[in-house]
Amino acid sequence: MALRDDDLPGVRHRYVTAGGLRVHIAEAGSGPLVLLLHGFPECWYSWRHQLTALAEAGYHAVAPDQRGYARTGGPAEAGQYTILHLTGDVIALLDALEAPRAVVAGHDWGAPVAWHTALLRPDRVRGVIGLSVPYRPRGSSRPTAAMRAALGDGFYMIYFQEPGVADAELGRDPRQTFTRVLYSASGDAPAGAPVVPPGGGFLDACAAPPASGLPAWLTSHDIDVFVAEYAGRGFTGPLNWYRNLDRNWELTAAWHHAPVTVPALFIAGDRDLVISGPGAAEMLARLRAVAPALRDPVLLPGCGHWTQQERPGEVSKAVIGFIRELD
Repeated sequence: MALRDDDLPGVRHRYVTAGGLRVHIAEAGSGPLVLLLHGFPECWYSWRHQLTALAEAGYHAVAPDQRGYARTGGPAEAGQYTILHLTGDVIALLDALEAPRAVVAGHDWGAPVAWHTALLRPDRVRGVIGLSVPYRPRGSSRPTAAMRAALGDGFYMIYFQEPGVADAELGRDPRQTFTRVLYSASGDAPAGAPVVPPGGGFLDACAAPPASGLPAWLTSHDIDVFVAEYAGRGFTGPLNWYRNLDRNWELTAAWHHAPVTVPALFIAGDRDLVISGPGAAEMLARLRAVAPALRDPVLLPGCGHWTQQERPGEVSKAVIGFIRELD
């Protein structure tokens, strides 16, 4: 069985109690706090490169396993995974680390958590960094209805709504799951929308790596680590985040169209489907209107969805440069 990678030089592991949740964190360095929030289907290990880079730059970098994920785990009830729970976990973690304020960075699902932490508690956020997913203010339509209208019932976020279905599919062969998901959304894979074919599953919409093997940024050892981190936990907790899309919309009515006002940075790959689809260019142009303290977005040529793993050096440089502007 694959082993967890707890031997990265300079990276320490421990558990902290944050608002009643026992949270596993990986951390490195000392100094001003930088919180690194992973996405789906990932864990602390997604930030392995930035943990050490930030430590070397003089910061205390902390990457938790978020609610429902890996060693942290979480409640069984799907309703316990709303955006208010997730941002509450961030604030509770800052309290547990005795940090009045921090820079909060998030990738994929971690990005909405970072953006909403900055939106809801700007007093605790020195700056916010979104990777892959830009800030989207609360809109006028229920999210799942808008997704169905635009992309159909096969869109992967709609497929994830039914309890137990994607959970079983993704958990059947975790190694295949991580291999396909990480490769297919990368800048090395053929472009393709994540739409589940009729009668198929999510992995049917994910391309397999070519016979020549994995891309250079992703090793077999990396896959082993993700598989080991999910052993015994599975995918239900992570999938529960998606099962609150409409509930989040209802809960955030008081912040309808509200801007994020703290200093902000957005980083993405130009081959990331999140920003390369229809309307993406217009969305990026409007980003400063909803995040008025936004720095110039950083677009990484040839990079796909897994920004900080595919382009670790460039992402670390952009993150550190942004934080130094705040110091």
